Order: sequence, then structure tokens, then C-alpha cells
Amino acid sequence: MIVLVVLLVLVVLAIVYVVSMYNSFVTLRNATKEAWSDIEIQLKRRYDLIPNLVNTVKGYMQHESGTLEKVVAARSAAMNNSSGQMEDVIQNENAISSTLKSLFALTENYPELKANTNFLELQRELRDTEDKIQASRRFYNGNVLTLNTKIEQFPSNIIAGMFNIEKKDFFELEASEKEATKSAVKVEF
Repeated sequence: MIVLVVLLVLVVLAIVYVVSMYNSFVTLRNATKEAWSDIEIQLKRRYDLIPNLVNTVKGYMQHESGTLEKVVAARSAAMNNSSGQMEDVIQNENAISSTLKSLFALTENYPELKANTNFLELQRELRDTEDKIQASRRFYNGNVLTLNTKIEQFPSNIIAGMFNIEKKDFFELEASEKEATKSAVKVEF
């Protein structure tokens, strides 16, 4: 009789452990989805600001239309990403960041544009949005790290395998941007 009670207690404890571990995976997976949603909200804000910025700059930079067209094309590609795949989103967002950097670099040649109140406000809003996107990316990557670590650790990896819980990808820079961050910045006067 005691053996049966001990076995019953062990089975109940095992079931409680599995249920508890599964619920923690659900919590982590949902936190990761929420973090991705935060990124998407900030990206939408960025998409809404870009046309206003381009229209403000357009009047000052007629002969720089190639740069403006690249910004608009990058925004369109990102907004029309129908695949929903994280790799495509990351690639499109890195393209937007790159084209915006080139746009802001060109504005240095236009002092009257740099003094334009609308341009300055849009630039401030876009910078604020970029900061929020970076914070959302860090939050997302933190949730992914927690989820992936739990998926890989023993004995939770057994539970993850039983319920087919998969690791998520980090939101990372493209290889070309990683290389650019490694090179020294040149300052010339």
C-alpha cells in the first residue's frame, strides 16, 4: 500500500511539473509575441512618418531625387512584405535604416532645410521612433534569449520537445551592417 501511495505521489508530482513547465513555455512564447508586436507598432509609426519627411525634403532637394526614391522604395517594400517572415522584415527594416541615414547625410548640404521647422520636427519624431524601435528590439531579443535558453536547458528541453516548442530567431543586424560597425569611424576637418 505504501509503495502504491509513493508511486501515486511521484506520478502526480511529475504531472504537476510537466504542466508547470508547459505553462512557463506558453508564458515565454506569448511574451515573445508581445515583444514582436511592439516592434511592429513602432515600424508602423516609422512608415507613417517617412512620407511626411520625404515631402518636406522634396522641395529642397530636387536634384537628389534618387535618394528620395530609395527611401520611398524601401518603405514600400517593408510595408508590402506579405510573407510575414522575420528574416524578410529584418532585411526590409535594415534597408529603411540605411536609406534614412543617407537622406539625413544629404540634408547637411541644405542649411535652409536644416532650419525648416517641419523638417526638424519630423527628424525629431523619426529619431524618437528609431530609439523606440531599438528598445523594442532589445526587449524582443531579451524575451527570445529567455525562451531559447529554457528550450535548451535540461530537463525543460524534454518538455519543449514533447510539445514541439521551437526556438525563435533574434532580431539582428545584416552582415554588411555588422561589418560597418567594426570599422573605425573617420573624422576629418
